[in-house]
Amino acid sequence: MVKKRRIKVLVVDDSAVFRALLTDILESDPQLKVVAGAEDPYEARELIKKLKPDVLTLDVEMPRMDGVQFLRNLMRLHPLPVVMLSTLTQHKADVTLASLEIGAVDYLPKPTKNLQSELESYREVLIEKVKMAAKANLTAHAEIMSGPSYSKIDISAQRFDASLVDVIAIGASTGGTEALKVLLKNMPAKMPPIVITQHIKAVFSKSFADRLNRESALHVEELTNKQSPLIPGRVYVAPGDKHIEVIKKGQRFYCRQNDGDPVLRHKPSVDVMFQSVVKAAGGRAVGILLTGMGRDGADGMKAMHTAGAVTLAQDELTSVVWGMPRVAIEMGAATHVMPLKKITPFLVEMFYHS
Repeated sequence: MVKKRRIKVLVVDDSAVFRALLTDILESDPQLKVVAGAEDPYEARELIKKLKPDVLTLDVEMPRMDGVQFLRNLMRLHPLPVVMLSTLTQHKADVTLASLEIGAVDYLPKPTKNLQSELESYREVLIEKVKMAAKANLTAHAEIMSGPSYSKIDISAQRFDASLVDVIAIGASTGGTEALKVLLKNMPAKMPPIVITQHIKAVFSKSFADRLNRESALHVEELTNKQSPLIPGRVYVAPGDKHIEVIKKGQRFYCRQNDGDPVLRHKPSVDVMFQSVVKAAGGRAVGILLTGMGRDGADGMKAMHTAGAVTLAQDELTSVVWGMPRVAIEMGAATHVMPLKKITPFLVEMFYHS
């Protein structure tokens, strides 16, 4: 029996104590091997050439050169899967989101002062993210950032018609922050209401929604109220610590927060959102499942498909991590499977007619 090669990890952090902690955590898994630790990007650069690691964990703030600038240089000259580590502050949230745009596969907040109480859960998540990063499709991110591969549909002479659809629901996880930006960037201002569940920490979700809003003709906002009416042309993003649900009262649709337990360890959960759409809108909905690790959203998309909704799953080639869409496809939950950049034109053609 051939022994499986361990994933080689380079830990980059200016704190010797934190490098040692990360090394202990990662090497507690038999599939991972920390080949070295670097205290700054200059040392990391030499170790990358020498040791050829499979994955980097990279601190956002370091002396001599910050992690984001190093990441920018790395992705241009020597692309590698990177998991960013950041403290939980608003400023770091913006920097971390910028890192994902540059090409980091994922991020993880650094543990708080209550480390002992959260060490086991932190260990589990860190190991999971590093293993996932080792398998990530970096080519998909490069393709996402290269700009649209299709001509924008001319809607100037076409009539908007949303008579068959009450709501569009979109779920995403790893790789989703950039995939969603691509999806919304070229959508016209007039679309049915859109609800989004992206797996993201609470401190990041407002910054994430604001970034989407700057990039889109649609009005994008984090759902900060416990309940809001769904309005065409608006996009509602789940807070990073609450589920969101679509409900119907009389003839009107609303989006509301749900502070229930995590589902499949996720809060917000795509499944919670999709299942609520089935109850509220039945087949008069569109469900979209984008890049992400795990299976959150697959069961909910299956329920939407059974109810007669149009369901779209992102294909493997354009997914940074083809987990959630793959499970949905294998379950027969997807009406259509398509590259990321084909989804927006498909939707526009659904709602605009001559």
